[in-house]
Amino acid sequence: MNFDPYNILAGIIFGTLGLGAFTYGKKLERWQPVTIGLALMIYPYLFSNNWLVWGIGVGLLVLLWFYHDE
Repeated sequence: MNFDPYNILAGIIFGTLGLGAFTYGKKLERWQPVTIGLALMIYPYLFSNNWLVWGIGVGLLVLLWFYHDE
């Protein structure tokens, strides 16, 4: 666990967005937003490199954009 302020900020931002994606996916009964939401909530605990945490988070949000329901 890295207590760098940028890692904590990334965890809060991506965890909140992951929770929103998770509830959105459960409401629409779609497994893609649910799994991306879970990944957004869990992955900041697994990596300590700031660039890696922010890069993965942005990548998952881009992936979530392709699986949103219009």
